[in-house]
Amino acid sequence: MKILLVNKFLYPNGGSETYIFELGKELVRQGHEVQYFGMEHEGRVVGNNAESYTSNMDFHTGKLDKLLYPFKIIYSVEARQKIRAVLDDFSPDVVHLNNINFQLTPSIIYEIRAWEKHNHRVRIVFTAHDHQWICPNHLMYIPSTGESCDRCQYGRFIECTKHCCIHGSRVKSLIGSIEGYLYKWLKTYKMVDVVICPSEYLYKRFATNPIYSNKLIMLHNFCMTVNPERLSCEIPDRYVLYVGRYNHEKGIKSLIYAAKELPEIDFVCAGSGEYDAEIRSIHNITNLGFVSSGEVRTLLEGALFTVYPSICNENCPLGVMESQMYGTPVVGSNIGGIPELIGSGDGATGELFMPGDTEEFVSIIHKLWDDGETLKQYTDKCRTVKWYSVSEYVEKLMDVYRG
Repeated sequence: MKILLVNKFLYPNGGSETYIFELGKELVRQGHEVQYFGMEHEGRVVGNNAESYTSNMDFHTGKLDKLLYPFKIIYSVEARQKIRAVLDDFSPDVVHLNNINFQLTPSIIYEIRAWEKHNHRVRIVFTAHDHQWICPNHLMYIPSTGESCDRCQYGRFIECTKHCCIHGSRVKSLIGSIEGYLYKWLKTYKMVDVVICPSEYLYKRFATNPIYSNKLIMLHNFCMTVNPERLSCEIPDRYVLYVGRYNHEKGIKSLIYAAKELPEIDFVCAGSGEYDAEIRSIHNITNLGFVSSGEVRTLLEGALFTVYPSICNENCPLGVMESQMYGTPVVGSNIGGIPELIGSGDGATGELFMPGDTEEFVSIIHKLWDDGETLKQYTDKCRTVKWYSVSEYVEKLMDVYRG
């Protein structure tokens, strides 16, 4: 089978990129032909034989021509032209969409359907890595207030503009609202055959929109086992671990508060983001910055437990899954897809707290730090959790591809 994997970034940038790279490698290993379409970038690591990619656009640096900005992120003529060259050359059986909004835009869906009229039927599959198709800022969260929000879920995209949800900009948020309304009115997403939701939580969110009601399947992401790697610097013997971005929506302020309130407890952080300097200033936090996946495994296996204090609606956070896979309990926010991963009652692999409730968060960390018996129970439960390997995931995915 010929499969075209589409994602705006074709270089290591986040979870969706890890997903398409590992998925692509496994599909090839199982005998399928795989090519990729997205933006050109100096760090690009995958591609297509037609060497056809859209120009690189970075909306955070202001490099994009402001006059063309609104038009390019809502509907990209360039993306249609570029993907057409790939379709003509590769002639795929399946086009598997991932993160496409803003840089590639849903315009490519129209090109795929136009191309198949003169060639052959193409199955379009979309993996929803976040809430983008039901929430313009993709977080279901208002950055300025920290409020969890579902207003746009029901098609009221003007709420994005009201609350300046995209980069704190009224103009960018208005563009996001316009995009939401445009593709709602055009019913563009009805042209997609299947929407894969990696969590029950996201499945229920998408199911509120009748456009998706008969297209949804729930399929948890796969989890990769990697070889442990030696750390390049010293860390404490006993520690609480956080791995992820140091950004507000990840609940990093709750973590900073907890570290200050619990000076006797050592924390280790691996990641980067807007709170990097503040994290480095706290004496009982060892800030490792970005580390490799092998080093993450070493950190996870050595931690007493991990923390995932997000205040936005997470989908299916890989950090929680990896922590469980390596037998390490998790303290996570009771929001989005996190609670279904951690579980409850006798099957719990950790503990939940209300997002943003710093006092509850501190209390749980303080309790677990010296509670070896409870941690052992959670560890034992972690070892019973089974996530799909990439090969098992592809076996499930092939049923989706074949329809």
